[in-house]
Amino acid sequence: MNRSHAGNSTRHTTAGRLTAATALVLTAGAVAGLAACSSSSKTSSGGATSATPFSPATASFSGSVPSGVSSLASSAQAAVSSVSAAAASFEASVSAAGAKAQASASAALADVTGTGNAVGDVTLTGVPKATSGGLNAVVVTITNSTSSAANYAVRIDFLDASGAKVDSTVVGVQHLAAGQKAQPVAFSTKDTDVALSAKVTTAQRY
Repeated sequence: MNRSHAGNSTRHTTAGRLTAATALVLTAGAVAGLAACSSSSKTSSGGATSATPFSPATASFSGSVPSGVSSLASSAQAAVSSVSAAAASFEASVSAAGAKAQASASAALADVTGTGNAVGDVTLTGVPKATSGGLNAVVVTITNSTSSAANYAVRIDFLDASGAKVDSTVVGVQHLAAGQKAQPVAFSTKDTDVALSAKVTTAQRY
């Protein structure tokens, strides 16, 4: 073999190694670039890097849902059912206890204008949502400030954060002795996902 042929062979071998090495570097760079693109992208002005969520195509996804996710979903559904049951139980117990008095109170307030004659005898105390099953509820404390037994009818409005009325309900008590207290409960089944405030709008002694 002459020197010229040997030199050509050496150059070919070296070039082949360089080509392979270059391909390896480019491949590694491409993989790194993809990994970087999946988590962040730089602004065109060269400023701070902003996060870009990776959104894989899911049209052909055929995998199964991990058991942990299924368990969490089941637990969440059970919690919702439990809260709904608690709310229904609270509502039923309150309604059963004051159904007759509420009917009489509603009738008594039908002809009342303004705030009535007994607003000063009524105070409100919030009921924790853990107790009410998630409902907005208040204990309506009615104190008979007169010297003889009396009936009371009270209208409660539930308001949102802006002061707008979301719901209204009526509670009442009959034959409340002089100086004694009664504590019916008023509640709203509307907008249970937010905290509503309660206000006495009308209270009538009769």
